[in-house]
Amino acid sequence: MRCRRCGEKAEIYLKRHNTAFCNNCFQVYYSEQVRRNIRRYKMFRPSDRVLVVVSGGKDSMALWHILLKEGYNVTGMYINLGICGYSDRSQEVVEQFSQKYNAPLIVKNIEKDYGFSIPILAREIRRSTCSICGTIKRYIFNKVALDGGFDVVATGHNLDDEAATLLGNVLSWQEGYLARQAPVLPSTHPKLVKKVKPLFTLTERENLAYIIFNGISFIHEECPHALGASSIFYKEILNKLEEESPGTKQRFLTNFYKKGRKCFAKYSEPVKLRECKICGQVTTAEICSFCRLRQMAEKKMKADSLLQEGENH
Repeated sequence: MRCRRCGEKAEIYLKRHNTAFCNNCFQVYYSEQVRRNIRRYKMFRPSDRVLVVVSGGKDSMALWHILLKEGYNVTGMYINLGICGYSDRSQEVVEQFSQKYNAPLIVKNIEKDYGFSIPILAREIRRSTCSICGTIKRYIFNKVALDGGFDVVATGHNLDDEAATLLGNVLSWQEGYLARQAPVLPSTHPKLVKKVKPLFTLTERENLAYIIFNGISFIHEECPHALGASSIFYKEILNKLEEESPGTKQRFLTNFYKKGRKCFAKYSEPVKLRECKICGQVTTAEICSFCRLRQMAEKKMKADSLLQEGENH
């Protein structure tokens, strides 16, 4: 098979586009996709300070690399969630990339900064690990970006992620989420930083190819707490549809943005935002979700400590 652009031997076949590329031409295709997304959706300007959320996985590492390659003012941010050895291994990958490319990096450690890890917190308050993880990460993304004076937060969400999220929201008719799902989440409060997804038109496989072609290290294993997540189930369903009809995921997502999303606009009613009376971050209640989680954890840990003292006496 020959490369569509230059006629040389192809190294990757993109079934959904019915085309093939050599290494160099794939890099051109990949870069053009990212540039187009940034330009079309006005994600950020060359002068903007961009905080890239990195996990050590292929998608976020690909995003970090391509934005550096394109010359944007980028800083990576890694959050160590205290998940067994997984978090430490991921942090090592991220730090090695930072050193290799002389790329600025901010590392936040949940256990050191706040006194608990995600698994311990989930166990203590008997809540879903993934739910708690999402709440904490969103809080820290925004806090670090706001405190650091960044103009935008960029995440490595890909086409597979976005299509799976859309399928889940459609199946349960989550009108509010459908109204808000987009490649750009604009700032709706002075203390909320704009969030963007520059890789939303690129698949997991394409991000993996970009990583491999550029010799970028990444953590191969999935988060141990992701097993059984509904998003993985939705991805499997979409992958089966994609096999039978290549391009299904792309059509599903892009047509939603073009035709479907506007039908849910009425469900995107503005909510009253206020500042958390404990930490000052934006919330819809008096106390934000993050601070409530901390209070619950501290209360539970205090109760356990008192119980332990009682047993010792």
